[in-house]
Amino acid sequence: PRRRIPSPDIVIPPPPHPAPPPPGAGQTSPAAPAAFRSWTTAADWQDGTAAGTVVGTGTPAGDRASLTMAAAVGEERREDPFGLLTRRWEYARWTSAFQEAAEPATELVVSWNADTPPGTWLRVEVRARRSDGADTPWYRLADWAADDRDISPASAARQSDGPTAVATDTLAVTEPASGMRLTGYRLRLTLHRAPGHTTGPRVRRAGVMTSAVPVRTTAPPTEPGVGRGVELGLTGLSQYTHTGRYPRYDGGGRAWCSPTSVRMVLAHWGRHPEPGATDWVDRSYDDPDVCHAARRTYDHRYAACGNWPFNTAYAASHPGMNAVVTRLGSLTDVEELVAAGIPVITSQSFADGELPGAGYQTAGHLMVVSGFTADGDVVAHDPAGRTNARVRRVYPRRAFETVWLRTRAELPDGRTLGGSGGVCYLLWPDDADSRQRHALARAGVR
Repeated sequence: PRRRIPSPDIVIPPPPHPAPPPPGAGQTSPAAPAAFRSWTTAADWQDGTAAGTVVGTGTPAGDRASLTMAAAVGEERREDPFGLLTRRWEYARWTSAFQEAAEPATELVVSWNADTPPGTWLRVEVRARRSDGADTPWYRLADWAADDRDISPASAARQSDGPTAVATDTLAVTEPASGMRLTGYRLRLTLHRAPGHTTGPRVRRAGVMTSAVPVRTTAPPTEPGVGRGVELGLTGLSQYTHTGRYPRYDGGGRAWCSPTSVRMVLAHWGRHPEPGATDWVDRSYDDPDVCHAARRTYDHRYAACGNWPFNTAYAASHPGMNAVVTRLGSLTDVEELVAAGIPVITSQSFADGELPGAGYQTAGHLMVVSGFTADGDVVAHDPAGRTNARVRRVYPRRAFETVWLRTRAELPDGRTLGGSGGVCYLLWPDDADSRQRHALARAGVR
């Protein structure tokens, strides 16, 4: 699986200014097929196997329900490998029914939205079925809590059964060219609480994105559509404002593209940290919300703030918010969301000169698509701007869709650069309007 290096400057420099691939150049294929499965309703949760869990009350979003802890079914002694004390925890567990993949897949990403009051945390695991008929082990994807007081939130060390492997946040077929695929999966959530507590985590949403990622160096071009001339009014936040601040979180602000992008979108929806949550931030620092986001998206195992599901889980820890990791197939899909009022956070990589106007190169970077010009070019709130005033950018449509949708770039010196294949974060509130819900549904998210 492609890994993300969250600073736009950390990359082995390619030869200067390679030209962007022309339309139609390189290996192309249809839009990356992706399917997203959600668990949000009482029927969804009741379709799984409960061991100490129950379906809780709904949310303002109509039929939404949540998974909560009714009774402990076991106890675990957990040693925190990142400096916190070894503690005993009791737990309850929920396991989904087996899910057939909509199409045989090469990758799988799980995201979740949960509340973890003090003294609670959540473990996320998945087991996939391979096309040879064998099941993978139960792969641990995360031990997660909304803050770092009880556990150090972390993904697991690299895991593999040979044909498949997990790297940080992605379960993938190790050799897609072999024909091996993921044909289905089960999701397992283990809710933990300290002995004596009467409440545990509340899981409001779980989602699994499966996709057969095509190997391609470019993607089919699209014509400007419903997003043309639409721009959402985001306030710019620069990751570079925070250079040198709190280096224990992924080296400081230069690597905070993902949490900074998430903070811009949360602010767009009117969500900010709870009162007192940023009291630990030096009072001389501006935009303390970004420091808050970096700390709460930090993956102690990955030692970075770029774990995709950690960022969406952080976003959804704000009251009334939902967030998922998924893939979109084209800028047409992004336009539909933006036209409905939903900014889209995209993951891309590019060499120097491939994205005109960027002024940097990156092996992996997150930014917000916040609109489109009248000509259909991309308006981005790019946290790589050196100041807040320089965050808003306009990027050429064709160049942007190439660096976002491709999975591989062939550099002139023979080296290669990976790509996300259309990965994005979608964040939206419980009270999203009908047009926004319709746009999300067209993106495969409910």
